[in-house]
Amino acid sequence: MRWACILLPQLALDQALRQHDDPQAPLALLSGPANRRVLQTLNPAARELGLRPGMTLSAAQLLSRDFATADYDPAAVERCQQFLAAWAYRFSSQVSLHYPRTLLLEVESSLGLFGPWPRLESRLRSELDELGYQRRIVLAPNPAAARALANAYDGLAVNNETALARAIGQLPVQRAGLSRDEAEALTRMGLRQVHKVLQLPRETLARRFPASLLEQLDRLLGRRPLGLDFYLPPDEFSLRIELNFEVESHQALLFPLRRALGDLAAYLAGRDSGVQRFTLTLEHRSGAPTELQVGLLGAERDPNMLFELTRTRLERLQLPAPVLALRLVARDLPAFVPERRELFDPRPQQNLGWEQLRERLRARLGDDALHGLGAHADPRPEHAWRPQAGKAPLEVRPRPGWLLAEPQALREPPRILLAGPERIESGWWDGGDLRRDYYRAELRNGQQAWVFQEPGADGTWWLHGWFA
Repeated sequence: MRWACILLPQLALDQALRQHDDPQAPLALLSGPANRRVLQTLNPAARELGLRPGMTLSAAQLLSRDFATADYDPAAVERCQQFLAAWAYRFSSQVSLHYPRTLLLEVESSLGLFGPWPRLESRLRSELDELGYQRRIVLAPNPAAARALANAYDGLAVNNETALARAIGQLPVQRAGLSRDEAEALTRMGLRQVHKVLQLPRETLARRFPASLLEQLDRLLGRRPLGLDFYLPPDEFSLRIELNFEVESHQALLFPLRRALGDLAAYLAGRDSGVQRFTLTLEHRSGAPTELQVGLLGAERDPNMLFELTRTRLERLQLPAPVLALRLVARDLPAFVPERRELFDPRPQQNLGWEQLRERLRARLGDDALHGLGAHADPRPEHAWRPQAGKAPLEVRPRPGWLLAEPQALREPPRILLAGPERIESGWWDGGDLRRDYYRAELRNGQQAWVFQEPGADGTWWLHGWFA
């Protein structure tokens, strides 16, 4: 087996930066009581201002006020890690959160689908960049070794036991996953790398150190398995984004909305699902929250499409009060069936597919503005079709694609009768009685039309529709 370790060294900071329009702007995460706020984590732009972790907020503001702040929220970090596990689930059925700020993926069984490890690694890095997370990625034959090697390397791939023993031996003892007391004791003995520790007799190590030291060394070398609990994705998606200020315009809601729908799309890809219905809730300081229900005719998971549809509906919504937070909840998550395409798609890139166009029209015009046609049990052509939201059995008899609202008299008879006659005699029950003989005919100009005559009349030909 081969395990990938994705170490997220600044998960809390990345999560906070994702809520800001400009992730390059100075930002500091705060911790501590209200009367003594302390800078816990800083991004590079904040460090350039001279700020340092451990500095009090009041001292930092004496140096500069050109930085934003956010609270360090352990609960938000946990939710973020759960979201990333759902994202990683698309690449492996064995995803573990055994270590904090870390994703462990068994990828041996996934390489047949995603290609060799360099290709899969490149895709992991690319998608994490799009999501806005810093990462270090290492491949190793067992999960404990992958996690320890990620402390010192980024991009390392160890594929066999010989290379693993060499890589583990070069690790500093402080980065080998040992306890702090064990690492300090080994360092005081002059044993600064793992290979020097492994050269000592096991009996000596067993007498001088707790059993946990030998157990960790055996796990690193693959001699002792590491028990893991594997992640199972939840049955619904829920995300709440608290805004930094009161938002009064739709335009200011678009950035957090795009971020929320991007996370939803990543979650759906991990489950191999789509979304057909979700709720966007806008929270206000007082009064009831505003709910926006978004329903689709089919399951979708493209983030750009979901954003465009939701934005169109949001712009039609009247905000009763400034917005403090938004929540996105999706429970209707059917299986996703990709659209069937030709190998060489002749459709220009700027053109929309039918599904995207359909959903965009519904978003702009309203849910009831777009509908299909269903066959109705009435022989009269004017009454044989009715608007219908769902799919319905189609009329098996040949009918024109364009049916005129009212029949029109032809100036001259058809050139050729291709099919017919088909006698339609009906409507006596509602006063719309008719009796006609219909034909599929070709006119003088070559067009194919649906025409009829009324039996016993003067022989006038009437045009009722056009065939494609």
